[in-house]
Amino acid sequence: MIGIAAAALLYVNGRIAGISNICAGLFPPVHGGRGWRVAFIAGLLAGGLALSLLYPAAFPAASSASPLKLAVAGLLVGLGARLANGCTSGHGICGLARLSKRSLAATAVFMSSGMATVFFTHGGNP
Repeated sequence: MIGIAAAALLYVNGRIAGISNICAGLFPPVHGGRGWRVAFIAGLLAGGLALSLLYPAAFPAASSASPLKLAVAGLLVGLGARLANGCTSGHGICGLARLSKRSLAATAVFMSSGMATVFFTHGGNP
């Protein structure tokens, strides 16, 4: 379904379904296209809400991390997405489907950084 949504957005709007850039386009300076961005993000939130209501086991117990740690982690992810000129969805799903070499490199960095982070923060025991 993610692939179909990404392909539809590219076909209908000529836009890549990268969440970081879709969200960034909601804030000033806005360059147009705010309506489809709001609808796309609302659809993501509605899908998550529907899943949580229909299949609560999909969302395990809340994280034991402190709110400060979660906020710093979120900011670092956002910074990384801006530095990479896209997020995992933009590069990993849409970019790889378009055979983008830049997206292949970005996805390799995302994945290896994530694996290293889990390895070092959990002592090799995820």
